[in-house]
Amino acid sequence: MKKIIIIAMLAFFGFANAQAFKGKGDVKFQVGATFQEHATGIGTTADFGVGENISYGFAVSYLLNTTNAIGTPKFDDRFDAKARFNANIGNVLNISDKFDLYPGLDLGIRNFGAHIGARYFFTSGFGIYTEAGIPLAKFNPDAIGYERFNNQFVFQFGASFNL
Repeated sequence: MKKIIIIAMLAFFGFANAQAFKGKGDVKFQVGATFQEHATGIGTTADFGVGENISYGFAVSYLLNTTNAIGTPKFDDRFDAKARFNANIGNVLNISDKFDLYPGLDLGIRNFGAHIGARYFFTSGFGIYTEAGIPLAKFNPDAIGYERFNNQFVFQFGASFNL
């Protein structure tokens, strides 16, 4: 019985075509946890391949837990939405078909920023990702308190899906 299970697992993983970025027509959806100074939350992204190594997409995040002692943040202090552009260079680095590294730029309702992310696919439809982002230009450079929440370094990790 042990041999049958091992053979079945090898066959499953051997036939699974887990490709991280396929190029034009590729669609990725990611959902994960976000971590930043004085707040944690949830973030989602959707990326659409338009070329061999280029994709565009959208990102939305919402802060669930805040630890700043100054009052209670409003909805617009917790919410952020961005349009994004990625250079998917996993195949350029030639590490693995299952791995993608994607630096990019994003334009949000609060800032213009940059991000770098990596994703690894275990199967053709499921993988994990991690991403870090930082603002390059803030729409309100004098923001204080909760207004700063979406204008700082953000780290994310979670699940990635091929659609």
